[in-house]
Amino acid sequence: AARGCGGIWRQARQRGAGWPGPGPGPFPRRQRAVAYNARGGAVPAGKSGLAPWVPVVGLEIHAQISSNSKLFSGSQVQFAAPPNSLVSFFDASLPGTLPVLNRRCVEAAVMTGLALNCSINKKSLFDRKHYFYADLPAGYQITQQRVPIAVNGSLSYSLCIDKKMSQMVTKTVRIKQIQLEQDSGKSLHDDTRSQTLVDLNRAGVGLMEVVMEPDMCCGEEAAAAVRELQLILQTLGSSQAVMAEGQLRVDANVSVHLPGEPYGVRTEVKNINSIRFLAKAVDYEIQRQIEELENGGTILNETRAFDSKLGCTVPMRDKEGKQDYRFMPEPNLPPLILYDAKSLPANMNHQQVINIDWIHERLPDLPSVKREKLVEQYGILPEHSFTLLNEDGLAEFFESVVKQTQMKPKKVIGWILNDLLSYLKQHSLTVKESPVSSFLLADLLNLLEKKEISSTAAKQVLAELWKGEGKTPLEIVKEQKLELLQDQKELEQICQAVIDGQENE
Repeated sequence: AARGCGGIWRQARQRGAGWPGPGPGPFPRRQRAVAYNARGGAVPAGKSGLAPWVPVVGLEIHAQISSNSKLFSGSQVQFAAPPNSLVSFFDASLPGTLPVLNRRCVEAAVMTGLALNCSINKKSLFDRKHYFYADLPAGYQITQQRVPIAVNGSLSYSLCIDKKMSQMVTKTVRIKQIQLEQDSGKSLHDDTRSQTLVDLNRAGVGLMEVVMEPDMCCGEEAAAAVRELQLILQTLGSSQAVMAEGQLRVDANVSVHLPGEPYGVRTEVKNINSIRFLAKAVDYEIQRQIEELENGGTILNETRAFDSKLGCTVPMRDKEGKQDYRFMPEPNLPPLILYDAKSLPANMNHQQVINIDWIHERLPDLPSVKREKLVEQYGILPEHSFTLLNEDGLAEFFESVVKQTQMKPKKVIGWILNDLLSYLKQHSLTVKESPVSSFLLADLLNLLEKKEISSTAAKQVLAELWKGEGKTPLEIVKEQKLELLQDQKELEQICQAVIDGQENE
């Protein structure tokens, strides 16, 4: 198999005995040779001469907007608040209540759209999407079905095509649209008492739905695209995008087909809350569909969930009968009108409108620009710049160390990525939780650069610093007598003492 995504078959072969469900396992004797790689599409199947399958992956991503209040009400937004403690009359859908659009949510959506190279619609519309569920009090969700706030964008992302991270490829996925919509509440199923409890704290929280075109071909690509989007959202401040808190949730649409044939029937894997699980879910679903088709079966148009414990997707509900959401214009919200510098009326109060150009001028440097600057300024490798930005706060830590040490950045990056980062991962700590500050690490590297200690001694000192006992690197060096001897006479005296000791024995 090819590098990158081609490793999917190898991984599945190794775990074939753990294949859930009946049958001889995921790879029957008459299986068709399949391979696909990180550069996209199918690759030749090899000596067997059998045609390869082409996987197709598209994503729908819901990002919770960073805002103090909800999309259409003044209720506070707070993670893990006591159940039903942050619910307004509108959130509970009491008769006579009306929505009031949150300006901050609109600005966040415009900012995100601009960062993703989208066209911002100066006039967008709100719609009602009707469906019944216990945690949706109104029986409909306010969303943007017909004319969303942003359309036709793109997201560039990079991924490694070998384990050494020395070879990277950049790909682009098209963004179909970004739309504003309400979140639903949360149903908590109590199997012991056979009841379901509803928490409406999340009901009405502002979401941006980012719809990506089916331009990806494996879990590795999907994971890389979502990670890049996550970094962009966090850089903009439009979403904290913490997946563990449900602030970024991914639905993956997966299908496979033979070259030259139309796209196959797709399945949707819902509510994936981890980038690592996203890669596994997509790869598993690709394998499952290929194996099903190779056995003469058919793929159902259904919604599935990813079971992280079993490492497989499981059916939730079928989509054979298309659900009629009965979309209709939201009667209680007028069209959302945005302006730019040219269309802004002269007598308009700037506090009452949103100026697209004003937001565009204030966009911060995006991750791709930050990486370029790190490479250019410090002479580090491009793959190292990815690692620095992928770990929250690590780039700032690196730059702080560089400013405080005499060591060259190319050498500093080795200590940051190989030593500090391995300690952090080993103890499951974030950069901000590190017991070794940038000042202490810079102090240690200065001792090494001045050749007062050896590289081996420096690693011993770092291990002591990690204990967080409040000692400085110099104090540890002196306590453990780790200094390098610079005085030749002193070194000769030590050697002579050793020789004399041997003679006495």
